Amino acid sequence: MTNFSTIYKLFLVAVFCFIHACSSSCPVLECWYVQEKAGARGGLSAATSQEKSLLYISTDAQSHSASSQRAPSEISPDRVYFVTDPAGTLCHHALNPPRGSINKPLCEVNPFLPQPSTLRWAAPLTDSARSPIYLQADWFSTSHQGVNKQLTVSSIMRAPTATKELDVILSVTSKTVSVRSRLGERVLLDCGFWADPSTPLSESGFALEWRYQFRGNGRLVVAYNGKTDRLAETQEKGATLDFEALHKRGNASLILQEAEVRHSGIYICTVYLPYLVAQVTVELEIVEPPSLSIYPSPLPLAVPGQILTIQCEASGFAPLSLDLSWQFKDAGGKIKPLGSGSVTGHKQAWDGTYSQSSRLELDTTSLDLGREGAEVTCVAAHLGGIRRASRTLNVIGFSTPTIEDSMAMVGVALALYGLIKFVSWTLTSSGRKQSRNSDHKNCIVC
Repeated sequence: MTNFSTIYKLFLVAVFCFIHACSSSCPVLECWYVQEKAGARGGLSAATSQEKSLLYISTDAQSHSASSQRAPSEISPDRVYFVTDPAGTLCHHALNPPRGSINKPLCEVNPFLPQPSTLRWAAPLTDSARSPIYLQADWFSTSHQGVNKQLTVSSIMRAPTATKELDVILSVTSKTVSVRSRLGERVLLDCGFWADPSTPLSESGFALEWRYQFRGNGRLVVAYNGKTDRLAETQEKGATLDFEALHKRGNASLILQEAEVRHSGIYICTVYLPYLVAQVTVELEIVEPPSLSIYPSPLPLAVPGQILTIQCEASGFAPLSLDLSWQFKDAGGKIKPLGSGSVTGHKQAWDGTYSQSSRLELDTTSLDLGREGAEVTCVAAHLGGIRRASRTLNVIGFSTPTIEDSMAMVGVALALYGLIKFVSWTLTSSGRKQSRNSDHKNCIVC
């Protein structure tokens, strides 16, 4: 019985330690506090100031211990904040690397001004002309990026005026900061949001927007009003949301049914609450390796000393960057680089993919072909991987005939044999006829 009691106590201690470890797993984030300088006016962009700041993260406001309030001397006490995040989004391991790790998460804090949205599909969230008293507080926006781009978070926080106790009211996250896909694949761009259910701002619903940006061009992909359960009209085809997961779990992920080259770019997931907005960005890159073809195919038998012209065509690849080169492998297996040849400019197909070719002039006198021939290879180095295409090169007089060559030679031999037999039969028949005519003439004379 005593042993059982001891084991039970040890079990309780272990559980307590585990719970304590879990509750203390939230990080202390070193951030930059960025704001416009007081009195700055005019210019293309407002002057800003940067100060080091510290965010003590916890899932429970009561767990901020006094020991955690000791900030480093280089950080002003005015820039030390105690953040309560009930959803635990900011406690993700990507924002809390091991002690001594070189890689650190990125963090920025900015003052935030709540205001009604002017977007058509989000405006109904703030149809009242009166701002709630709840907005009379200090508001901040934070942006975080985890180590190795595992996570990106954008949060809106509220603090009673002149205090440092911040509560996360809205957070938008993505675990797919960078996505790579091949053509035709189904693509999922992750985005999720959490809104504090105790805030009066969450009672009026939410709105969601996915927007595409690439090299100055943009388009609206999906816009949805959760309050009225209506989608805005867009020109985008094949893009959708999981509406059940959106309302139940805040899963705002964008689904592209079939990846195309035009989908490469930056996607912005923006979530609206009344007077609040937060967004994260996701980069999508469509990568399709090239298909290679060598012409002529098969390569013709070369005469010793002949210069052969060979062409390699790479087609159907994206993005544009591609390196074409040639290699020669002799009968002994030794590989010799032959350079890139004469590379043409690229062409773009109707589906957005590219094609490019290289022409190589091959001097057979400078290559060791041997009796068993050799191999010429076209190599394409692309973001989607290395692709190779090879052809066998033989020289007349040294190469071993292929099955096709043997069949052709048999055919020629049969044809020659038939021609010889025909000529021989023709000559024999003609000789016999002349002999009979001569004998007939001799008989008449007799």
